[in-house]
Amino acid sequence: MSAFRTCPSTGLKVHGQADALIKANAVAATVALLVGGVAAILVLLTRWQAVHLLEATMFYRMLTVHGMNMLIFFIIFFEMAVLYFASAVLLNARVPAPKTGWVAFALMVVGTLMVEWTMWTGRADVLFTSYVPLRAHPLFYLGVIFFAVGALTVVGHFFAILVVAKREMTYDGSVPLVTYGALTAAIIAAVTLLHGAIIYIPTFLWSLDMMGLDPQVYRMVWWGLGHSSQQINVAAMVSIWYLLAALTVGGVVLNEKVSRSAFVLYILFISMASAHHLLVDPGMGPSWKVWNTSYFMYMAVMASMLHGFTVPAGIELGLRLRGATQGLFGWLTRAPWGDPGFSSLVFSLVVFGFVGGITGVTFGTEQINIIAHNTLRIPGHFHATVVSGTAMAFMGITYYVIPLIFRREIAFYPIAKIQPYVFAIGMLIFSMSMTFAGSFGVPRRHWDTTFTGAPFRPEFSPAVDLVVGVMGVGGLIAIVGGAMYILVTVWSVFFGKRMAPDDSGLGAVGRGLPPGITHPPRALEPADAERLEDRGWLGPVPGTMILVLIFLAAFITYYFVNWKLLSFLWRVG
Repeated sequence: MSAFRTCPSTGLKVHGQADALIKANAVAATVALLVGGVAAILVLLTRWQAVHLLEATMFYRMLTVHGMNMLIFFIIFFEMAVLYFASAVLLNARVPAPKTGWVAFALMVVGTLMVEWTMWTGRADVLFTSYVPLRAHPLFYLGVIFFAVGALTVVGHFFAILVVAKREMTYDGSVPLVTYGALTAAIIAAVTLLHGAIIYIPTFLWSLDMMGLDPQVYRMVWWGLGHSSQQINVAAMVSIWYLLAALTVGGVVLNEKVSRSAFVLYILFISMASAHHLLVDPGMGPSWKVWNTSYFMYMAVMASMLHGFTVPAGIELGLRLRGATQGLFGWLTRAPWGDPGFSSLVFSLVVFGFVGGITGVTFGTEQINIIAHNTLRIPGHFHATVVSGTAMAFMGITYYVIPLIFRREIAFYPIAKIQPYVFAIGMLIFSMSMTFAGSFGVPRRHWDTTFTGAPFRPEFSPAVDLVVGVMGVGGLIAIVGGAMYILVTVWSVFFGKRMAPDDSGLGAVGRGLPPGITHPPRALEPADAERLEDRGWLGPVPGTMILVLIFLAAFITYYFVNWKLLSFLWRVG
């Protein structure tokens, strides 16, 4: 397993141990996605008041399972695979300590199984946040610690691969932008996972009655894990955007310095956004809240907006340089929409930006947060970011990882081609309906929207039943899309047709391979390539400029509509 193989499609040298570690982490991520998806069905059919499937205890149990599997296990296992790919594979480097890599993977798997056992057996009905003084079985906290230590070890291994690659000169010049983005994710992951260890070790001792634990301290430190773990996603997702743009349509990087500077802004400021989860907590002063959720957080927002421009602009310019020059949006009409990698990239970019990004900045404002906090608007936001954004990007790159790393053709390729559309449409309906329901005050965590038997029952608008019903339909569509992804990937990895060691798939017709492999984007003309490489070249991207202006108009409108809603609540004006 220590030998290198040369990828016939990309020409990259792939170390055997990197190959195996990518496969192991990707498979573990898919299993976690399946478990979390099963819990999602049960949670959805309970939140949908017309069905109301589960009783209260099972609802909160399944909500815990769903949150831990989707937000921690699926996401981080996949990100570990991304780190190995972005370091060892993209840099043609060896894995210097493969045994350490496998020990780290084993720690993560053991930790996952411990947490799963406590959740499914009713010993940890504490939700994803596991707020003290809610108490789970000690093995729940110990399992999270094992998982965090394993993930931290992988991050350290990633840094070691970069050092080895630099020392052995396996690449020329600076590291590729995708690797640079993965480095950003790894630095954020180190900070994030250290927060997890710092808070879960005393919480584990607290669960054994060996020490006390202040709930406010727990919440503040825990959100350094709970929110920042989703910021690892953002850096990894953006890296995958750049990679998918290059693989699918030959997307270019408009300016390396700008893109790399945006990643640096993530490192410096993005974790501060964790504070917006504490905006209604009385233990934190207003100056601390405003400072963390405005002045500094907006620097991270600037980074996302830079990437939100450079990625689609790079796609447009790459296509225009290859002949798609007709009109404002001729480059879009000529794009390979039948490529599941490309469609996943576009849906991830659009839904993350237009729905997740706009709502995230709006809800992170201290004053507006008071009318959004603990309503369905919050999960509506993060289903647009983590699920529609990050998960869709992960799905898109999977359709290239299967042939390039697993060396298998994609099974049920016609299903794979429509899977991103089904999943994206379902998640868009689901997240927007959930956000709209939250605007009526529908609670985020309560098992029964009607508050049956409660001494005080809120009166919601009659529109809520309709909106929640639409949310349920959208959720079911998204679950079908997720099931299609799991079917295609699992069948491809374990039962798919093997590719020959020297089979690149170039020019293949009627096979389960995306167009970026069978018909890769042609190389740029030497003059264009020189301008991009030597000086950085911002060519004409009028289509992207129009899309950016539409985004800004939507952003401004939504932001000030929420201030108007706040004035109604406060009876101002």
